[in-house]
Amino acid sequence: MTNKIRVAIGLSGGVDSATSALLLKEKGYEVAGVTMKIGLEDEDARVAEAREVAKRLDIDFLVFDLAKEWAKEVASYIQTSLLAGLTPNPCVKCNEKIKFSLLPRLAFSNGFDKFATGHYAKTYFDQTTNRAILQRGNDRKKDQSYFLYRVEQEILARTIFPLGDLTKQEVRKIAAAAGFAASKKPDSQDFCAGDITRFMNQEERNGVIVNKDGKILAHHKGFWNFTVGQRKGLGIGGGGTPYYVTRINGEKNEVVVAFREEALVQEFEVENPVWVSQGPTQGPVEALVKVRSAGEPKAGVQLIGTKCICPGGIFGVAPGQSAVFYSLDGERVLAGGIIKP
Repeated sequence: MTNKIRVAIGLSGGVDSATSALLLKEKGYEVAGVTMKIGLEDEDARVAEAREVAKRLDIDFLVFDLAKEWAKEVASYIQTSLLAGLTPNPCVKCNEKIKFSLLPRLAFSNGFDKFATGHYAKTYFDQTTNRAILQRGNDRKKDQSYFLYRVEQEILARTIFPLGDLTKQEVRKIAAAAGFAASKKPDSQDFCAGDITRFMNQEERNGVIVNKDGKILAHHKGFWNFTVGQRKGLGIGGGGTPYYVTRINGEKNEVVVAFREEALVQEFEVENPVWVSQGPTQGPVEALVKVRSAGEPKAGVQLIGTKCICPGGIFGVAPGQSAVFYSLDGERVLAGGIIKP
């Protein structure tokens, strides 16, 4: 009979999850690896790599087939969003519905006390507010808190992020010292990394790329191949000041572009907001904001209800993407929502 806390760690076979499992085991947890099959290419190889990590660590390994659920919740969401001219964020949706919902619940139903992953983020439970607090990882370049804001409080309170205080370089050193082959592998990608249009079942559809005045600048083969904020691959020659995608009109199969300074947004609204490290408020709340995963949060914004005020403007506000709001010190995730058209 053991009194150890049982932790199910999401294993991918990559260096981050492998190191996380090692660190948990060294801390005295009873650890088992879990992974999910979702019906994507090269999946068997990924599962085999994760199984090999579990074998090396001498921990149990469980595989859950969530292909039907993933197709319903994530693949269909990608298709619907792209056809509506929106910019989907598959990782946010997958975390909300599958990776940090169905997967940990299956683990808990199999007798595990905690769930863990190799994400670069931090969490703790605040007894005063009775809330699970989500924080950015110490490695700002690898921080993944942006993708986790929609995780339910119930799950977040039972989740461990072993890499939250570490940098990627430190993780690789730990993995190398442990003899993990993954220590030398390139950074692993999420399930939906790469060209998400591969989930579309659409034939090419000739359309146009226009400026804000409606002048045709180029042609394209389908509006779903573009995202707001995109600069490369527009096929607009000239070599002068670059254009950026500012709007996608699915009904007209039209992509609208503008110069960067013309693409700045002074305010926008979000829908389906989730409050994370504090309870809901109608504001105003002074905050930092990220409208895409890369880069540092933008300072000096104000959240009032579901509206974000951005003095001076903010670039790359893409309907369908997530806007995630952080505390003024840039540490805690306050809230997030889906950017409205």
